[in-house]
Amino acid sequence: MPPLAPFAIASFLPGLCLAAACVWGGFWPAVAVLVITVVVFFLDKLPVRVTASDATGHRLSEVLGVAHFVLLGLSVWAMGTELPTLDKALIIVAAGLFFGQISNSNAHELIHRADRWAFRLGAACYASILFGHHTSAHRLVHHIHAATEHDPATARRGEGFWAYLPRTWVGSFRAGLRAERQRHGGAILPAPYTFYIAGALGSLSAALMLAGLSGLLGLVLISAYAQVQLMLSDYVQHYGLRRRIRADGRPEPTGPAHSWNAPHWYSSAMMLNAPRHSAHHARPGTAFPQLDLDADRMPMLPHSLPVMAVLALIPPLWRRIMDTRVDRWADAPPQGELMPEPA
Repeated sequence: MPPLAPFAIASFLPGLCLAAACVWGGFWPAVAVLVITVVVFFLDKLPVRVTASDATGHRLSEVLGVAHFVLLGLSVWAMGTELPTLDKALIIVAAGLFFGQISNSNAHELIHRADRWAFRLGAACYASILFGHHTSAHRLVHHIHAATEHDPATARRGEGFWAYLPRTWVGSFRAGLRAERQRHGGAILPAPYTFYIAGALGSLSAALMLAGLSGLLGLVLISAYAQVQLMLSDYVQHYGLRRRIRADGRPEPTGPAHSWNAPHWYSSAMMLNAPRHSAHHARPGTAFPQLDLDADRMPMLPHSLPVMAVLALIPPLWRRIMDTRVDRWADAPPQGELMPEPA
């Protein structure tokens, strides 16, 4: 099988089903939801292994970036059609899952590219779902301060997702704005944030023109659900892990033990290897097909990333599953030494 085939199939299939749901309705809205939830769960159980390759996946990522706007437009347009209310509700769920899991992972890939066009495409994807500031907060704050108290995207041990959600949204917006102001000579509204706000207003205006107030409401609901998916991913992938503070008062370098990972093949392919998170933090510019896993040095989630995101919605259950694992890694040897995977 060509090295990019699993990524192409797993990422485009939900998008095709979402498009069919918007155009034809019928059984397609239910299929669009099932193919990104139940189907993923069962395919992850198959004994398939996708190894790292030398491919870059740049063309695939760019095509997915363009497809983002086509699918977002279709999803909003469907809100103004004569489709039944249940079909529209299922389309909102399917679209929120697609933009929050697949398109988010792809936009994340694009904003780490050195190519200016690719970067702007990724930033535009985030702005279109009213979350443009993530472009700045992720690159300028999260990648510098991950696994420390200075990163709004890193969940603390014992912090439930519903407490984390408003803290990370507001904190990331402010931290990203502060970082951009420093880069742009103290400007009150630096150019990147002007772009994010303009992109959000443009997206809202386009929704209004496409489908009236129904389209506007649909965009807001889809964007909100997609943002929750994105923040669930951040919550799960860094929950409770902390970098040690060295004698000079600075945190140790970010290492393989500072992100949670998942080896499940299909959900990883669908999300362009986003669950191989430690490797991404070690080499942020590395293309997604080239990311690898090391179960001895990288904390592994007990279930796939989508399953853990669902469990995170129930804080007592989440803490029962994860806090003992966090404590095992808190007692791990310093970076550079091997740490066995917690049982």
